[in-house]
Amino acid sequence: MTTLPLPQQRRLATWWHRARGWLRRGNAPRLRLGLRFLGLLCLGLPGAPALAANPSQAAAANPAQAAGADSAFSAGPGSHRASLPHGGTTRLYRVHVPASYDPQRPLPLVVSMHGGGGSMDIQADERYYGWISAAERHGFIVVFPNGYSRFRGGHLATWNAGRCCGAARDQGSDDVGFIAALIDSLRGQWAIDERRVFATGMSNGGMMAYRLACELPQRFLAIAAVAGTDNTHQCTPAQAVSVLHIHARDDERVLYDGGAGKPSRQETDYSSVADTVARWSQRNGCPAAAPQTVLKTDGALCEQRAPCRDGSAVQWCSTDGGGHSWPGGTKPRGRSTNATALDATEEIWRFFARQAPR
Repeated sequence: MTTLPLPQQRRLATWWHRARGWLRRGNAPRLRLGLRFLGLLCLGLPGAPALAANPSQAAAANPAQAAGADSAFSAGPGSHRASLPHGGTTRLYRVHVPASYDPQRPLPLVVSMHGGGGSMDIQADERYYGWISAAERHGFIVVFPNGYSRFRGGHLATWNAGRCCGAARDQGSDDVGFIAALIDSLRGQWAIDERRVFATGMSNGGMMAYRLACELPQRFLAIAAVAGTDNTHQCTPAQAVSVLHIHARDDERVLYDGGAGKPSRQETDYSSVADTVARWSQRNGCPAAAPQTVLKTDGALCEQRAPCRDGSAVQWCSTDGGGHSWPGGTKPRGRSTNATALDATEEIWRFFARQAPR
């Protein structure tokens, strides 16, 4: 299947965010016309995927084509694209298994989720996040699930993380169920250490990681969120889940001190970093003493509360700059420069690796 080149994905995602905000600002009568125009625009782009009147039915009719997926692949090292039927739809994902994989030695699994308006292809791109090279260096399996999308190829996808975001939230997408089913499917194909399963994500993907910790605490040892706070409706995890939060003080979308910046006001009033840290410190039964400084560099500060219940920890890292981006990577779209005082991918893996299996 032909898919949009990444530069066109980025341009289309930017246009979509602006158009969606305009449509929600009292322009309901023009909603249908706007969506039709978007469909015509996508159909007219060179190499653009065809829009389906009913994406779920179209994907189900030919899931391998819809996913751009391998119809069958060996459970060996390398990168694979695949699809998974769930809830009457066909969900897409990519997975990378390191060259060091040995079926006799189960490996940790990292679930890495893209931001709102992104896709599994963007999240798996080494230029932006570096998860595939990290999996090779440290010896873990990484899977990039695709959020809810109206497009066959999975572009412009979002996650239902509670109060955010977009079509996934508005349609009530069962993303928690999808991730649980995906982990089960992967366990049937590769040797995965069930005691060392982790979730991480950027922005809306980070918010989704928090929802997974709330609703599937028995499946995840730890989660890490970058530029996405906890915006769940309710959260009463039966057991502790270690949490790492990374956020730029000058984030222009998910504001550090709470609320939504101008580019994201159509979504929700986001929780602050401080509230997110306080909630998880309480949920994990962390000590009330002053936090420990675990990393201090020019432009970044990491603090931690530990040990908490079940040996868990809550850590948060603040960068002085970088805006709404992944520290240490490059920005898929936009003009601001990512923070360089911290390598988020490496810091996240170090945090995951330190957590003792339950």
